[in-house]
Amino acid sequence: MKKFGLLIAGGIAAIVLISNLGPMVGLAISAAILYFVFKQFLKAESTLAKVGYGIIGFIALMAAAANFPAILGLAAAYILYLIYKKWNDSSVSVKKAENDPFANFEKQWAELNRN
Repeated sequence: MKKFGLLIAGGIAAIVLISNLGPMVGLAISAAILYFVFKQFLKAESTLAKVGYGIIGFIALMAAAANFPAILGLAAAYILYLIYKKWNDSSVSVKKAENDPFANFEKQWAELNRN
């Protein structure tokens, strides 16, 4: 039942991630443009260049703000990662239960009683 819940949550997170791929790409591109414009702004020495880079930076900042739904896509990607870890973690706990010393004791006790 736990795996079924993880499967449902993973499916919902995957749908949210796929539906937000466009804004995620837009956010990445606008953030890259904003980064390079900021670096050029710091290097510029003339006031006209700084004003120009400031305007371009403001436009890139507004483009990044317009792609705010990409944050939902990033959250969905993180949730998928957590579900993947939990899915693999539950299989490890089953292996630990097989190596339980009390289970081995019961098995050895049953073998001794048969002899």
